[in-house]
Amino acid sequence: MTWWSSRRHFYALVGYACAALAFSWPLPLHLSTHLTGSPAGDTGVYVWNQWVFRHELLVNRSLPYFTDSIFAFTGGHANLSLHNYTTFQNLLALPLVGLLGVVSTFNVVYLMMTVLTAYATFLLARHVTGRDAESWLAGLLFAWSPNLVTRGTAHFSLVAAAPLAVFILLLLRAAERERLRDAFALGATMWWAASTDVYFAVYCLILAAIVMLARVVRVERRSPAPSRRSVPWTLDVLLLCVGGLMLAMLVSGGWQFRVLGRITRVQTLYTPMLVFTALCVVRAAWSYRAAFARVTRTDVWRLARATSVAGVVAAAMLSPVLYAMGVRIADGRWDSSRVFWRNSPGGVDALAFILPNPNHPLAPAALRAWLTPRPDAYPENVATLTFVALVVLAIAWRSGWRIPRTWVALGATFGALALGPFVHIAGVNTFVPGPWALLRYVPLVGLARTPGRFSIVVMLIVAVLFASALAWIGQRWPRRRAVILGVVTALLVFELLPVPRVLYSAEVPAIYQHVADAPADVRVLELPFGMRDGTSSYGDFSARSQFFQTMHQKPLAGGYLSRISRRRIADARRDPMVAALMTLSEDGRIDPADQDQLTLQGPALAARAHIGFVVIDRDRASLALRNFAIRAMRLQLVDADGMFELYRLVPSGVEGPAPSAVEGPP
Repeated sequence: MTWWSSRRHFYALVGYACAALAFSWPLPLHLSTHLTGSPAGDTGVYVWNQWVFRHELLVNRSLPYFTDSIFAFTGGHANLSLHNYTTFQNLLALPLVGLLGVVSTFNVVYLMMTVLTAYATFLLARHVTGRDAESWLAGLLFAWSPNLVTRGTAHFSLVAAAPLAVFILLLLRAAERERLRDAFALGATMWWAASTDVYFAVYCLILAAIVMLARVVRVERRSPAPSRRSVPWTLDVLLLCVGGLMLAMLVSGGWQFRVLGRITRVQTLYTPMLVFTALCVVRAAWSYRAAFARVTRTDVWRLARATSVAGVVAAAMLSPVLYAMGVRIADGRWDSSRVFWRNSPGGVDALAFILPNPNHPLAPAALRAWLTPRPDAYPENVATLTFVALVVLAIAWRSGWRIPRTWVALGATFGALALGPFVHIAGVNTFVPGPWALLRYVPLVGLARTPGRFSIVVMLIVAVLFASALAWIGQRWPRRRAVILGVVTALLVFELLPVPRVLYSAEVPAIYQHVADAPADVRVLELPFGMRDGTSSYGDFSARSQFFQTMHQKPLAGGYLSRISRRRIADARRDPMVAALMTLSEDGRIDPADQDQLTLQGPALAARAHIGFVVIDRDRASLALRNFAIRAMRLQLVDADGMFELYRLVPSGVEGPAPSAVEGPP
């Protein structure tokens, strides 16, 4: 490595570090006291990930993919193999927690991930363009794009997108050099992607498939032949017929008829539009043909060898989590969520790609308000590609620059997948099915159950193409390159600007000091009580409880994981007392006679689960839940802090104040 080459990387990293501090402002002033996301949401669980990983590895000296820190009512022993565990970030945090504390460490790792993502994009863009300044701007564009900045308020694993850029870089190098070391690196990067976010592992598989197909398949326009003219004509007639049927359905409201004695209803455009879209695709594809490159036996052998090496390396590095997954399967706790044709998670609205940066201080409130009510809320619906990038691409295109077909395939595929199973435009469901309508049924690929996150890869591709287009413009007008770079940099920084960032207090209520000082075998029941995963909630559990656990370090009765087995939920509901707490936590009702009977089971449940403290959130817990818990478990108030009340259980045979109903907030 030459002197300038080493300096180049040093300057790039320093620049990104400065950008990380500037674009997260005022977080650097509050590293130990605040977070960029609410501890009551997914942020609390991501902080918990780093704590519980260290707790299991260093304190309990066990494999960190199992923990007894949650689900005390169902015996603990939670399997974290299907949880979004962020193992890579946890490893980075491991030596820092003891020095900086849980919150400071989390913030430092978050900032490190943004820098690493930017630097990886810089390496990829420089491989494509050979330019330093343009590639540095590509890293800035991707790492602090509205897409990733928004994820930094809730889904922190998605901010650490560096493995995606590195994987594409290695794919390109492997295609150029065909060296075995690149296969080893691809396998290690696959582990990196999977241990950062399982979605990224799926994206890497799709990226590899597209790059390999692009090498052997070329789409060419088909020369017209008289013998083939009847097929397009037939397709045109079918398109007109199906289009007319859809128009008639809109007017009539649908039809109902019998098929083999069973009533069949056609009342929505889902199925007709599927047929219409399929015909449109066939009609458009008829004018083209696929030309395959010549593939020799040597080529097949090299591909098989590289794939095998990468797979073995990835499997070896993933062996701890694969072991945990094997234990889950052996225990009968492997649940595959059912995928429905119409009711699966949606993608991003097509309009979201060209919206202004909603995180900008000058962005109108209506922009955020429009994105927030959509499925999965605001963090999952921001996909802005930025105007600066789009304008640079347009100028370069007008001046003769063209996008390489591999990048066209990558952008088109991930862009279509990001739209979800059915395309929405400006909030209107067009009923047009996208490729995700079918790919979500494919094993492994279906693990990426939230299609809107495919937009992250789209943003990465746009960032690299932005660098390539900017380099083209600089070559076309070399005397003005410095001015062009200066103007583009200023405009890009202004457009990406997300400051001041909204910060959330990471303060833990003082009552938890009592819990921290208690014996190690004590467990905590938080009310409202429940179990929650990424798609469903049983009872009403808040991730804030696991965030507070990082301070008091005592096991919890409930818990949140990305995926919870239905068997664990069934085990919890099998206990009448636990089921009652879940029902009341959901503001449900229990017959008074049943409540009287259940109160007799409270002490037994508390003893069986080793419950030592009960924390009641007065803002979220109903009066009925508070009264029932106090009577059933013979609770005695210990302390209160704001909305939180801390109770201890009066041991059997010990005299104390008789528990009484709570009439209202004290």
